[in-house]
Amino acid sequence: MIKPAGDGKIIYPLGVKEITDKISNDEVVKRLKLVVKTYMDMDQDSEEEKQQYLALALHLASEFFLRNPNKDVRLLVACCLADIFRIYAPEAPYTSHDKLKEIFLFITRQLKGLEDTKSPQFNRYFYLLENLAWVKSYNICFELEDCNEIFIQLFKTLFSVINNSHNQKVQMHMLDLMSSIIMEGDGVTQELLDTILINLIPAHKNLNKQAYDLAKTLLKRTVQTIETCIASFFNQVLVMGKSSVSDLSEHVFDLIQELFAIDPLLLVSVMPQLEFKLKSNDGEERLAVVKLLAKLFGAKDSELATQNRPLWQCFLGRFNDIHVPVRLECVKFASHSLMNHPDLAKDLTDFLKVRSHDPEEAIRHDVIVTIINAGKKDLNLVNDQLLGFVRERMLDKRWRVRKEAMMGLAQLYKKYCLHHEAGKESALKISWIKDKLLHIYYQNSIDDKLLVEKIFAQNMVPHSLETEEKMKCLYYLYACLDTNAVKALNEMWKCQNMLRGLVRELLDLHKLPTSEANTSAMFGKLMTIAKNLPDPGKAQDFMKKFNQVLGEDEKLRLQLEQLISPTCSCKQAEQCVREITRKLTFPKQPTNPFLEMVKFLLERIAPVHIDSEAISALVKLLNKSVEGTADDDDEGVTPDTAIRAGLELLKVLSFTHPTAFHSAETYESLLQCLKMEDDKVAEAAIQIFRNTGQKIETELPQIRSTLIPILHQKAKRGTPHQAKQAVHCIHAIFHNKEVQLAQIFEPLSRSLNADVPEQLITPLVSLGHISMLAPDQFASPMKSIVANFIVKDLLMNDRSVGNKNGRLWTADDEVSPEVLAKVHAIKLLVRWLLGMKNNQSKSANSTLRLLSAMLVSEGDLTEQKKISKSDMSRLRLAAGSAIMKLAQEPCYHEIITPEQFQLCGLVINDECYQVRQIFAQKLHVALVKLLLPLEYMAVFALCAKDPVKERRAHARQCLLKNISVRREYIKQNPMAHEYVVPYMIHLLAHDPDLTKPQDLEQLRDVKECLWFMLEVLMTKNENNSHSFLRKMVENIKQTKDVQAPDDPKANEKLYIVCDVALFVIANKSTSCHLDSPKDPVLPSNFFTPPDKDFINDKEYLSPEAKLVLQTGKIQQTGVLGAVNKPLTVAVRRPYIKTTTSDTGSNASTNSQPNSPATNKSRLLLFRISLLFFQCDVDFIQCSTQIDLFFGKKRAAPASDGTENSVSSNPSAGSQPPANKPRRGRPPKNAAGVATPDKEAGATTGGGVGRGRKRAAPAQDPDSTASADPIGVKTPKQQKEAEPKRATPQRQIDLQR
Repeated sequence: MIKPAGDGKIIYPLGVKEITDKISNDEVVKRLKLVVKTYMDMDQDSEEEKQQYLALALHLASEFFLRNPNKDVRLLVACCLADIFRIYAPEAPYTSHDKLKEIFLFITRQLKGLEDTKSPQFNRYFYLLENLAWVKSYNICFELEDCNEIFIQLFKTLFSVINNSHNQKVQMHMLDLMSSIIMEGDGVTQELLDTILINLIPAHKNLNKQAYDLAKTLLKRTVQTIETCIASFFNQVLVMGKSSVSDLSEHVFDLIQELFAIDPLLLVSVMPQLEFKLKSNDGEERLAVVKLLAKLFGAKDSELATQNRPLWQCFLGRFNDIHVPVRLECVKFASHSLMNHPDLAKDLTDFLKVRSHDPEEAIRHDVIVTIINAGKKDLNLVNDQLLGFVRERMLDKRWRVRKEAMMGLAQLYKKYCLHHEAGKESALKISWIKDKLLHIYYQNSIDDKLLVEKIFAQNMVPHSLETEEKMKCLYYLYACLDTNAVKALNEMWKCQNMLRGLVRELLDLHKLPTSEANTSAMFGKLMTIAKNLPDPGKAQDFMKKFNQVLGEDEKLRLQLEQLISPTCSCKQAEQCVREITRKLTFPKQPTNPFLEMVKFLLERIAPVHIDSEAISALVKLLNKSVEGTADDDDEGVTPDTAIRAGLELLKVLSFTHPTAFHSAETYESLLQCLKMEDDKVAEAAIQIFRNTGQKIETELPQIRSTLIPILHQKAKRGTPHQAKQAVHCIHAIFHNKEVQLAQIFEPLSRSLNADVPEQLITPLVSLGHISMLAPDQFASPMKSIVANFIVKDLLMNDRSVGNKNGRLWTADDEVSPEVLAKVHAIKLLVRWLLGMKNNQSKSANSTLRLLSAMLVSEGDLTEQKKISKSDMSRLRLAAGSAIMKLAQEPCYHEIITPEQFQLCGLVINDECYQVRQIFAQKLHVALVKLLLPLEYMAVFALCAKDPVKERRAHARQCLLKNISVRREYIKQNPMAHEYVVPYMIHLLAHDPDLTKPQDLEQLRDVKECLWFMLEVLMTKNENNSHSFLRKMVENIKQTKDVQAPDDPKANEKLYIVCDVALFVIANKSTSCHLDSPKDPVLPSNFFTPPDKDFINDKEYLSPEAKLVLQTGKIQQTGVLGAVNKPLTVAVRRPYIKTTTSDTGSNASTNSQPNSPATNKSRLLLFRISLLFFQCDVDFIQCSTQIDLFFGKKRAAPASDGTENSVSSNPSAGSQPPANKPRRGRPPKNAAGVATPDKEAGATTGGGVGRGRKRAAPAQDPDSTASADPIGVKTPKQQKEAEPKRATPQRQIDLQR
């Protein structure tokens, strides 16, 4: 029998018998229920009952009850004990600490019953919890030494039993119970803190979401109390490195993230510790902290960046971390930050800018992803600077980065500009994207080009749209593009059309019988097609396989033929692509690179945008713009812009899709455009007729009858461009073209009047193109026109006086009509000769001499000083371009003398910036198209003298492009482009600047020109090309100059240039002394054949010269002379008629206006012009007379350095010495100094240098030319210069 605890007698409530171990469990439960009810009904004021049942309270804490195996008994006892603590509060009836501990551990164990809410006893468990929470019974344990054990067990129990079936009351009581322990105790031990924090770890969080919520709420409620404990824990782990203080040490960063999400106040003292960790020497540790802070700063409602600026700035510093993963994590964070905290964009921009240039590809890639993702969410989240970073990355060296940047911007464009998801303001903000994307088409990489085509078809003008919507999109896109983007888009269509043509030719070859020639032709086509696909190496193999499949599968060939057919519609094209793809698909292959390559080809050749229906829709849009009913203003363009752009678009498409235009409706609309006042619109309309109207005459007679008078009118009285297109249109689409052209030619030829130059330009253009297109029909009448009018009346006469504003160039609309007429007259001469394509009449020789004379006289052919400087620049450009144009025809190239070639080449060093610029561009285009012989590439070497850095850079790019094109074209002769060196050496030897071959500064200039070309040629030493170059130059030293084989000074110049070239080659290459792979063959029209008896082993460079060439520095004697070197150049040496022994030179004079030499030369010129161009004199006979004046042969320039000297006393009436004439520029070292008071009396028509040194300052294009030198002379220099001040100077033009 169990004895009652204590000495007192146990009194049971009324009706309850004694509870002993002799009774059954059921009976114990029955009696305990009554006891429970009794205690439940008692309150703290029942002093009598409290005393009465004290013994029972002590008895219920006996071993029998606390260790009873029956859970119902234990539950009832726990309820009784909880009530006892409530009734006897604040003093418990149990005085033993051990007993108290045992009781609370017993009660805690019973709380596990809360887990099952469906249990019949759940209400009693809930009562137990409620009672304990309400009374805060566990606070009694604070008096116990090991109370922490009880609290830990309690917290673990409550967190383990909480689940989603509990209602809000259960959670509230648990919170009350635990929060009272935390808030009313002396502190929270680490073990107890761990029982709370462990529920925040992701692994536990996912297992029991309710426990996480309970811990979260508990921490929020107790933040003020528990914050110090949390700070202590993190301080020990983060700062002191004591990971052993807790099992959660390895989860500190996860905990910080969760605690911050719960309440940032929990981490007030922890954040400074993170700043310390950000500066750790351990990269992995920094990475972990960065990952954590990225989540904290990037959280949606986080204000950490504004509340803790030092930590934010420290975190931003990690964008420049040495550890790649740290930088990568920072960049990834920026995306969330931009989306959730737009106010931080300003802070992030500078760091993202640096990372956008990170050496790591992955980081640059993620910068783009970050910005684009933010922009997709809301365009306002990314500023213009951030979008600028993405734009820059479109030119990244890595394809993955470029692709991401281009695709990202394309998606933004489609979302905001095409679909207008954020209004017009956002669309305007990124309106530049369309232009920049298309600019990428200029890149050399085929991957870039293919991606631009894909973007255009999917994002800019989606091919999936209906035809009308698609064409409207294209129509207004084209109207809004900038000039370069338009050119790129045109080039894209041109390339696609070219590829369609190659595939069409390949299919045509399949129709021919098998032969070796056919197989070889197929192989060539396949190689060309492969170059237009990604990874040309693999593409070649795949194209061979595709060609094999085409040969075996006739149905596949038919599908491909339909795809590239001019009549294929967009819908048919999509169907064909699907069919071809289906036939080439192999289901068992997860990846099929062969199919992917064929898809690339099909995407490029499939007409997914343009067909007859699309052209019709474009024409309708154009008509609406003309009528004023279109949405032009809504689309951001004016009606005039829309009409002009629409016509330009149709013009481009008429080249690539001419068949799609063939409809009466389309041509009727174009006829209306021809009647519009806008010259550009009418010009484009004519060109469209020219490109597409081959069937008009047979199938659309009504259109023909309306079109013919319009074309005649445009050819006679339209603009020059309209006239040109009208003549070509008549020639292209009408069968009776001879009659039509004659009806234009005859009235125009009769109406030519040089006294009205304004009405002369269009007739000259029309006559020139007619003579080029129908030379047999109009050869004889053109001879008379050229002899009697073009040369005699127009070119050899100056009727008006030009504007003497001193400028070297003026805008097109400011050029005088007479000079414009002369320019077009020169073009007429060239077109006439290009039409004849023969020199039987020797007309080309006379024309070349005329053009050379114009270059010699610097544009003022009559030397009457009536033409302004800007007009002279126009005529020099026209003359140089004309010679270059004639050189493109083989029959005329053969008769161009080296002197004429040199005169033409020197135009690239003209004093006028625009002349240099335009001439260089024309030269480049002709060379790239392989229209000009190799020697003309040597002209680019002279660009080293150009004072404008951009011009030199442009020339170098031209050289690189040309050599690349020629290297590709002549693969069987890999060193063909090296043969430009002999031409370059010869050209530099005849450079007018090379007057004193041993002058150190001139030698340095020669070296610069040589290296300008050699640097590009010597980039690679393929096939031992360096030794080939050396051998070539050495061979030149064993020859003589064809122009002056017996002139020792001329040959000395040649040998000196050779020695400079050898010096440069030897200094820049270590392998040039090896044996040459083959013996070079020198051009016979520039160098004499090598003489076996002539051995030239002399070294022409002094040791001082070699030192200057090595270092590039010349010893200066005066500081001011070195810094402020005058940039003016001497006037052109007068050209005078020589003695009978030298009648081959082109000679004239340039003395003072009243000198006998000047009057005599002008009189002679006038008489010869009358004799040469008499109406009844045949052109061939006249050319013999002009030879007496211009000469059939040119003498080499004098090399004594005196050819530019003039008399210091012009009033003495003495004639200047008959020095040999110069071509082009005078030597820059012979510069004199002109003074304002003497300039009025000096000649102004003399020649000047073309292109001075780079140090020349920029000249304002609107300012007048100054006669004063730019440089400042010392008194000694001024004294030396006094005798040379009689001639005016001209400065190099740097205007851009």
